[in-house]
Amino acid sequence: MDLDIKGLRVLVTAGAAGIGLEIARSFVREGAKVHVCDVDDAALASLVTSDPDLTQSRADVANRQDVSRLFNEALQGLGGLDVLVNNAGIAGPTARVDEVDPDDWDRTLAVNITGQFNCARLAVPHLRESSNASIINLSSAAGRFGFPLRSPYSAAKWAAVGFTKTLAMELGPLGIRVNAILPGVVEGERIRRVIGSKAEARGISYEEMENELLRHVSLRTAVKPQQIADQIVFLCSPRGRTISGQAIAIDGDTQSLA
Repeated sequence: MDLDIKGLRVLVTAGAAGIGLEIARSFVREGAKVHVCDVDDAALASLVTSDPDLTQSRADVANRQDVSRLFNEALQGLGGLDVLVNNAGIAGPTARVDEVDPDDWDRTLAVNITGQFNCARLAVPHLRESSNASIINLSSAAGRFGFPLRSPYSAAKWAAVGFTKTLAMELGPLGIRVNAILPGVVEGERIRRVIGSKAEARGISYEEMENELLRHVSLRTAVKPQQIADQIVFLCSPRGRTISGQAIAIDGDTQSLA
């Protein structure tokens, strides 16, 4: 299927590894121009040889000075902007709410939701000049279910859905569509860390915790990062031109989170 996005100008936050890198690569394969940012210096350095088509910046989306510099560099490299993928996020602490360090709470929300605001507010003036403009905000299955021992993360991911639906209403008249993606259990190092932390907090084995998570997934399987990337690329193509304000779950039909 030709998605007709050759030359599309895309910014992906936290795009040097994991889901973000898969998203960036999927756009590049379709002929898009992609700029990524990340806070992982080693991951950024590795892109020079593994993904030379990607331009890059070091930026923490929770830091507004970093975000301002990021947009200057991205716009210089891309020559404009058609798509912002707000992918950056952190897992945050694993603890009962009364045991959560307030600094960990603040940092989780700063990255996972304020970071989306920091990027969106700078993107809009440029996106409104595009004929195919999109913002994609990464939420989570934790953005529609409670997630025991992960209150900062869940709160931020619920906020991302509300942020998405509000922006879709505000920006639709400007020709900018806005959608949220809600992944479930996604294969990779990040979910392995989450499972390990939750297993330790609950006093059970890693395998028991993993099985409990998947027991709440109808398909009994984790999601591959490529499946998330495929959905995002489609939404940002002209074929997704009337899809906006949606919170789209890619989670194997997750019924709840353990």
